Order: sequence, then C-alpha cells, then structure tokens
Amino acid sequence: MGNLRPALIIGLVLLAYTLWIEWQKDYGPQPVAPSAVESTSFAETSSVPSHDSLDATDLPPPPADETSAAMTRHSGTEQDLPLAGKTVEMKGASPFVTVKTDVLNIEIDLIGGTVVSAELLAYPVVLKNPEIKVNLFSRQGGHMFIAQSGLLSQQPAPNHTSKFQSVRQHYELAAGAEEVRVPLSWESPDGLRVTKTFIFKRDRYDIEVRYQLTNNSAATWTGSRYDQLQQSVPGDEDSGGFTNPGRYSFRGIGFYSPEDKFEKVKFKDIAEEPFKKTFSGGWLAMIQHYFFSAWIPPANEEVTYSTQEIKTSGWPRYIARGISPPQKIAPGDRGEFSSRLYVGPKLQDRLPEVAPGLEHTVNYGIFTIFSKPLFWLLEKIHNVVGNWGWAIVLLTILVKGAFFKLTEAQYKSMARMRKLQPRIDQLKERYGDDRQRMSQAMMEMYKKEKVNPLGGCLPIVVQIPVFIALYWVLLESVELRQAPFILWIQNLSVKDPYFVLPLLNAGFMFATQRLTPAAGMDPLQRKMMSMMPLVFSVMFAFFPAGLVLYWATNAGLSLAQQYYITRKIAAAD
Repeated sequence: MGNLRPALIIGLVLLAYTLWIEWQKDYGPQPVAPSAVESTSFAETSSVPSHDSLDATDLPPPPADETSAAMTRHSGTEQDLPLAGKTVEMKGASPFVTVKTDVLNIEIDLIGGTVVSAELLAYPVVLKNPEIKVNLFSRQGGHMFIAQSGLLSQQPAPNHTSKFQSVRQHYELAAGAEEVRVPLSWESPDGLRVTKTFIFKRDRYDIEVRYQLTNNSAATWTGSRYDQLQQSVPGDEDSGGFTNPGRYSFRGIGFYSPEDKFEKVKFKDIAEEPFKKTFSGGWLAMIQHYFFSAWIPPANEEVTYSTQEIKTSGWPRYIARGISPPQKIAPGDRGEFSSRLYVGPKLQDRLPEVAPGLEHTVNYGIFTIFSKPLFWLLEKIHNVVGNWGWAIVLLTILVKGAFFKLTEAQYKSMARMRKLQPRIDQLKERYGDDRQRMSQAMMEMYKKEKVNPLGGCLPIVVQIPVFIALYWVLLESVELRQAPFILWIQNLSVKDPYFVLPLLNAGFMFATQRLTPAAGMDPLQRKMMSMMPLVFSVMFAFFPAGLVLYWATNAGLSLAQQYYITRKIAAAD
C-alpha cells in the first residue's frame, strides 16, 4: 500500500469482506431465546444413540438392580437411571476425578466417565491474571461443552448416564513419567466387566480412551462404542464487537474423511440438514477460535457419523457423534474398544501428527491456498528470530519483495501521472464543468504521453488475495495469541494499549497522500481522501496489534518504495 489508493482499495475490500461476515451473523437465523434463565446446573438430556440405528432413542432400561445411576451434585442423592425419552439433571455434586498433566487439568465425571472440564495450562485467559486458564469444557448450562462416550448394546452396557467407580479421585503425571492412566470400572449384574481407561501422555493434548471388556456372563455380548461432543450455543455467541477476531473464526462442527476432506457444519443448520455419513480414516470435532475438541477413532475403523439438535427449555444443544462397528464377545472372552479425544489449541505444526487432516480445524476459509504457505513462512522466520512481532515485520518485507516488480510498475505509472498534474489542472480550468470534454482531452493527453491511468490497478488486484490471506493468518493462528513483541506491546492479539501503531500507520498514509496524484478529483473527493488516514487510524486503534503491525509495516515499506521510484523518475526526466 505504497500510495493511498491501493491502501483504500485493499482496506475497503477487507472491510467489505468482514462486513459481509458480520451481516451474515447479525441477520442470519438466530437461536431462539430461552423462556427463562438457565441455572448453572449440568442439565444433560439423556440422549443415548441406539445400537440398531442412528436415531437418538435411548437404550432399554437397565435391570432394576443395576448400580448405574444419575446423582445430583447439590444434594448428593441418587436417582434411578432415566427411562427412554426422559431427561436427567445432574446439578453439580456427583463425584468426579481430577487429572493433571504438564499441559492439561481435566475433570472426569464418574457419571458416564464424561470429561466436563479441560483447563489448558499453557493458555491463560488474560495475561494480567495468568492463574486463570482457558477452560475449553464447561458444565454450565448456557455454555455447556462436554465430551461423552459409552457402549451401545441391547444387553447391559455402560453409557454416558452410567455410574463408574474409581479407586482414586486425583491423578497427576509424575516428574519423569511419560504417561498417567486413569481406570474407571463398571460391572453389570450378569457379569460383564468394563474398565474405561483414560491415558494421558506428556506434552500431548490427545487422550486415549480405552474400553476393556470381560464377558463373565453366559451369553455372547454384542455392542458398539460411541463418542460424542455435546455443546449448547447461547444467543450471544458472536458478541464482542466488530473488532473481536473471534467473531470471524468458524464456530461449529467439523468432519473429516479421506474422500470428502474437511466438511464444516454450522450449528444453526443441524436442525434442517443433519449430517449422516459412514467412512473410515476420519474424525469429528467441535471448533471455535484458537481451540477445539475432537474424537479420533482408529484409522481402519468404519465409523458412522451424525449430528443432532436437542431442544431444551434454554438454549439448544448440539451433538456430533460417531458410532463404531459392533463387536461380539463370547462368554469368557475379552474385547477392546479405543479412540482418542483431542482437547487443546490449533497448533498447526503438531496437528498433522495427531491425525490426518486435523490441521483443517484452522479456519482460513477460501484463502487457505495462500494462507497456509504464508503461515509456514511466518513460522520458519519465527524459528530463527524467536519473536512473532519481528517475524511479522520480516514476512511483510519478503511479501513486498515478491511483489516488487508489480508495485514498481504501479508506482512508475503514478509518478508519470503526477508529472502530468499541472497539465490536468490546466484542462480543468479550460473546460470548467464540461466533464465530458475534459475526459476526452485527458484521454488524448494520456495516449500522447503513453500513460495508462489504469496501469496501477493490476498490481493491486493481484496483491489483494495475498494481503487478505495474511490477515487471516494473523487472525486465526493461536501461536500469536498473547505473544509479546517489544516494549509496550506484550500481546499481539489485543489492541495496542497506547495506539502507537495506528498513529504510525496514519503518518505513513498522510505522507503517501502527498505523493499520490489526484487527477480528476473534485474538491469534495479530495477532502474525503484526506480524511481516510484518520478513518483508518480510528478503525485500527481497536484491532489486534499484530494485524496493525503488519499493516503499518507494509504502509511504511510502500511509502519508501514509492518515494524512491518517484524521485528516480523525476531525476531521469
């Protein structure tokens, strides 16, 4: 953006793009507000998929003497397992197991072995209070987000409403240990023993969940495993204002298969078009800005995936589910099911190692083809300089270098236009308000002087996708979240606290304006153009510092390049 017009064009295209997203969010279908304020209880719908179909019908009621039960968290009293179609509310006091590793602090509810809390120890909510960590999961009604799993069978089997037993309430990854195992046990009256084991490993956000079954009954047991993520979506999910980066990041459900690759499903579309496909080598996920959770089955397992909306008295809840093929376990034999639960950040260099295609959870949208190589380059630069702010500066320099020839042609055209400005002013005096004759005279002059007034447009058009792609890289990359730069900028993902970068960018834009020819502009247009640096400065004052750093660096480099080319052409003539 070495002159004001390219800056305006690129900025307005970016602004129009974000406004379009904003319009979609503000005027698209919205969740229906609840009739009453939800309590902070964990009010879970007993939606257990059936063994024979993917409809959300409950399993047959268990035997009367089965120990599985739902417990309320406030009273601590037990209730019978709900019958099909009823709702169970777990209000906050059933026992749970805590697990702490070097990167996670997890709470597992013994009702179903459900993961109900997941603190990411390396990611504080705000830098000013580093003790409070990002918690991806929650029991809270309006913001409930949990990871459930269980077994499906027409015979007794533990699902996410069954109560497990644990010998300990707290586990912690020991110093020097590579993993910690958390076994939960369940047993049916007829002799089916199930151990549900969570396996946590050092420096990893994926957790293996393994079911080991021993059939001590007199009949062959047949059943499947299911994994599901359940989340309620409040009506204010897009709050935070125009400059909140999280508003433009995809929030919803994602499915990946080797054939169809990554498919995004918006929460609001589930009721009208539920997702239902069967494939192997894939996974399901619920995604938000910077973080996500995913269930990843074994690669060779053909899993049936589906979505479901649950209507409640409060905000609607959405389920993304996968069901494995059934296994048969003869009397006296053993069987095993396993899958992995990922709960953590969108670390782009590590996600492909966890599962194929998992890097698609980073939402670059239609600009992925440009954004991915730009992030790769940004990361390589960071590995050398060790600072994301300087990596942004150096990446901007490299991008400007790649487009040097294009921008050189653009600035040469504008420099020639600037030299013709006195003659254009004479034409305006000669023809006055006769704009048609003036335009004809100007075109004749351009043709005679071999100047193309549109000569600078092509370089701008070519660069726009790259600039917007880089915008999305800086917007979406968790690696830049809370990353420091220098001095007063200790967090590139929030606004510049002293507005130095927006003011610096405004200075570059004002200086650029002095070099930019204004051929054919009337006084009102000139006045509007002169106000644009101020308008951009006010807008950038509330954008994340990393984005403004890129924009100001690019503006400064472009100003220097235009000044050099303009002086060079003036000296040659």
